[in-house]
Amino acid sequence: MHRRAIRDSLNSSFDDVVGDGSLDTVAAHDLASIPEDPETEELVPQPWGRLWALSKGFVNYDFVNNDYLFGRDRNCDYCFDKPVINQTEKYKTYSKKHFRIFRELGPRNTYVTYIEDQSGNGTFVNKELVGKGNKLPLSNNAEIALSLNYNKVFIFSDLMIDDQSGYPQEFREKFIMSKTIGSGACGEVKLAFEKSMCKKVAVKIINRRKFRLSGSRETDSMPNVDTEIEILKKLDHPCIIRIDNFFHTEDYYYIVLELMEGGELFERVVTKTRLKESTAKLYFYQMLLAVQYLHENGVSHRDLKPENVLLSSNSENCCVKITDFGQSKILGETSLMRTLCGTPTYLAPEILTTAGTAGYSNAVDCWSLGVILFVCLSGYPPFTEQDSEIPLKDQITLGQYRFIQAAWEHVSSTALDLVKKLLVVDPKKRYTTKEALNHPWLQDESMKTLARMVMNEKSASMPPPQAQPPTSRKRPHDSRDEASTSKRADLSS
Repeated sequence: MHRRAIRDSLNSSFDDVVGDGSLDTVAAHDLASIPEDPETEELVPQPWGRLWALSKGFVNYDFVNNDYLFGRDRNCDYCFDKPVINQTEKYKTYSKKHFRIFRELGPRNTYVTYIEDQSGNGTFVNKELVGKGNKLPLSNNAEIALSLNYNKVFIFSDLMIDDQSGYPQEFREKFIMSKTIGSGACGEVKLAFEKSMCKKVAVKIINRRKFRLSGSRETDSMPNVDTEIEILKKLDHPCIIRIDNFFHTEDYYYIVLELMEGGELFERVVTKTRLKESTAKLYFYQMLLAVQYLHENGVSHRDLKPENVLLSSNSENCCVKITDFGQSKILGETSLMRTLCGTPTYLAPEILTTAGTAGYSNAVDCWSLGVILFVCLSGYPPFTEQDSEIPLKDQITLGQYRFIQAAWEHVSSTALDLVKKLLVVDPKKRYTTKEALNHPWLQDESMKTLARMVMNEKSASMPPPQAQPPTSRKRPHDSRDEASTSKRADLSS
């Protein structure tokens, strides 16, 4: 009997006794103890594992029991037959019983988690096919894909493993760090999940020791870094990666950024060899808007390159966003230059001639934009040490780039004209972002309409994790380079 029912019964008895005026005193030790409400006594089971959803329609899911079945069948613990999921083409390839995740007691009374493939269409772990009837140990941060090795739908987190203690306490209170998704000269990027909204984010981790160089600002820069980050956090533009949070320790900076699912522009260009001119126009227009906004707010990027342009999705028509802006302010100009000069392909001539020690204007970003546009349209870099006796630095400072006729046959003359207006050695004669936006090539209203549409797309947060309540229910499982003449153009004027 619950506490409320007991209380009502006692009150009723009390009224009866008072009514006849014969209330007797009862010793406390003779009173029956009132049991606590079992709902408050029962311990809430703690999950031992979690699936973080990576694909639209899927939701995060906690493991409390030892055995779970996934598939289209409504009797599965996790059913794929849900809105959004069942409207996709991939849904048809999902099996009624697609895969199973379970754990078994192993050596030294520790659990081992397994994934078992029950689908003829395949279940993949870190792009490796498990195979129907086979099982594999499921490790922390493993990616699970269905039917196709790139159709990633979950990341598995083993909540019994403490792999978070190395991160700042303030970070751990808000986020769960997951797997590495990128790396570069200035640090690595990890996938993480924001706890309260279950939102996916990217965390850039910068090793401060790499930038403690003589002449850098590192010795007294911590207050300045905090100030710079606060300035960058206030930037708000649909084509600029949003900085959500910032943490630091003695050795590392942790910059929390919005996550872009489509990867880098660099990978998109490499995969397709070159972009269609209409696609390059859509992307470049958005890049110009972003860089113009940065300049209007007193921020120069100084490291624009295809690796720092991210895509919102795998769709061709998607939003592009600039990332790693303001890094020169955060790391110190000299430190950043020493890092970047190993690959100066996208750096402006004035940066290379001064080795980053002298002041220069926002025009450096416009040069880099010109190089990016060149690569997107042609599929090859304008400045390279391959097939050239001229050192790379001299090619850039002299404005001499490689022009392969065959690669430009299907590119309009107006597009090429904009490239030439941006790749001008003299920064005073180089096109600004405003001039570039007013160039005839970008006076395309249908493209601008499409750009506004993709820039307004919002990514929704995932709902909180779901979990089946503990149960003793038993369920049976199934046991089964282009060949062409090239020449160099002189852009020194």
